[in-house]
Amino acid sequence: MDKKSEVSVETDLIQISLDSVTLEGSLNIPEGAQGLVLFAHGSGSSRKSPRNRFVAEELGKGNLGTLLFDLLTSDEESIDIMTREIRFDIDLLSERLIGATKWVMDQPATQELKIGYFGSSTGAAAALIGAANLPDVISAVVSRGGRPDMAEGFLNKVKAPTLLIVGGNDYHVIKLNEQAIDRLSSEKKMEIVPGATHLFEEPGKLEQVAQLARHWFQTYLTEHK
Repeated sequence: MDKKSEVSVETDLIQISLDSVTLEGSLNIPEGAQGLVLFAHGSGSSRKSPRNRFVAEELGKGNLGTLLFDLLTSDEESIDIMTREIRFDIDLLSERLIGATKWVMDQPATQELKIGYFGSSTGAAAALIGAANLPDVISAVVSRGGRPDMAEGFLNKVKAPTLLIVGGNDYHVIKLNEQAIDRLSSEKKMEIVPGATHLFEEPGKLEQVAQLARHWFQTYLTEHK
């Protein structure tokens, strides 16, 4: 990273170079931030998801850094729109998330920050697999309407404190999360947001998600709540 990118990395579009691909993302680091939250979006979504952008803004108000990035390249997204197959390739998504995590660990602007994951829908499975593979790196995980069942073989390997947030009207996903939380061996908690469906589109519901996530990350990524 050259000096120019070091100056602009906090607010500008960044590129994360992995072994075979380059992923685009937006990194925001408030002054004095002690923690950084990487977002793993759900199936068919991207870093431009208005829901994840809203949560990221709210986390920023809590003095937390955020990295929103695309798990797929533009070519892969084009293919996925037609086939809807890559979005469910949890192994690939978790591999990309782990790669992005190692990238931020190497950057001067982020290498000293404690790292957490915020995963949505299928992205939550990628986040849990990433946390299981990086037990000494990931300090906290939050899942929003997640599919932790898709990371079933890794749940007992997750060491990071994990918060599962589910909508009260998202009945099928509630059952999946109830089953998953029993398999987690780390510190864990499940929060059900009353009256919310899978995408938390009802008035005030996404705000509740953001508040829960911010408190969880402030607890485990910073020195003060």
